[in-house]
Amino acid sequence: MKDAPLSDADIQAYVDGALPAQRQAEVAAYLAGHPEAADAVRCYRAQNEALRALFDPVLEEKIPERLLQAARAPAGEHPSAARPRGFLPRWSSYRMAAGLLIAVLSGSAGWLANGQWHAARALAVRQVPVQFAHQAAIAHVVYSPDVVRPVEIGAEQEEQLVTWLSDRLNARVRPPRLGALGFELIGGRLLPGTAGPVAQFMYHDGRGQRLTLYVSGEQGRNAETAFRFAQEGPVNVFYWIDRNFGYAISAGIDKAELARVATSVHEQLAHKP
Repeated sequence: MKDAPLSDADIQAYVDGALPAQRQAEVAAYLAGHPEAADAVRCYRAQNEALRALFDPVLEEKIPERLLQAARAPAGEHPSAARPRGFLPRWSSYRMAAGLLIAVLSGSAGWLANGQWHAARALAVRQVPVQFAHQAAIAHVVYSPDVVRPVEIGAEQEEQLVTWLSDRLNARVRPPRLGALGFELIGGRLLPGTAGPVAQFMYHDGRGQRLTLYVSGEQGRNAETAFRFAQEGPVNVFYWIDRNFGYAISAGIDKAELARVATSVHEQLAHKP
């Protein structure tokens, strides 16, 4: 095998076990002599493991009986029985309704077609805090293991980072100081939210443990202001709403330690200029 750098496609295919046996062996031999590429492989594997821990429990959830009933043909009716042109089977109606509700709860639908879905809209609004914490945890899992580029702008260019994110979120956004708790700023990045931009600040401690602060300006209609805790697979999250902004602290650290960090962040943000 030539001693040429591996592409991202090669590394990801190697991690997924998708390469032919000979190519898999060649990549393994290359990694043995190139620590940086081996670090990238470990990063991707850690990311895969974190994503599996986050989402596998959802795959194992039992399908609600009401949805199973909705999918069954009415008693005495053969599934292939002829129906009038344009007739929509009852189970199809339920599936469409369930699909639309899921889209709303996940933030995939930006509007609803007519008034009969107002109840679904209200349910979606009540789910916003939970969804917000879930999105913050996913962002943490996706970016925190990255060895090469965990942030877009590093801490050494903090003023540029603050100006950039503040302009995009239309509000002053500055990363809290967490040095007293053992965490130093790595930098930050801009992420897409449900209906607008989101800021993510990343920190690390002396052990290499990473922590992220997720800031969203999409919470203006949300009356939920309580300080809450969520556990998303291996990630612990403390989150809260302050006026139009939502904040979430995510990390794979002990709940008590994360609570101390979240309290410090909350206090600093409450007294921001």
